[in-house]
Amino acid sequence: MGRKPRVSRQTKQLLAVLATDAVRWRHGYEISQQTGLKSGTLYPQLIRLSDQGYLEARWAEPEREGRPARHEYAVDRRRRGAGPGAGRIQRSNNQRKAMKGVVLA
Repeated sequence: MGRKPRVSRQTKQLLAVLATDAVRWRHGYEISQQTGLKSGTLYPQLIRLSDQGYLEARWAEPEREGRPARHEYAVDRRRRGAGPGAGRIQRSNNQRKAMKGVVLA
């Protein structure tokens, strides 16, 4: 029997921010600003969570000409309302409003 995987404090921070609005797509820089995580911590987590099926990733067209395309991330559709932890991902509107702009330390 395998042991239960442990979730790091940084992963909890990342998921808490994404859970505030699970259907919204966000780019890494925005997530970094909201979590306070540095790129060397954030991007490997985003890739890992995407590979494990917790997040969806897509390329977004540049907002203006001359800028590169960006990766955007959102909670995977299948995890928004079903399965373990669904209550943590789907928060009430009041909780979403209360969490807006909060940076977890």
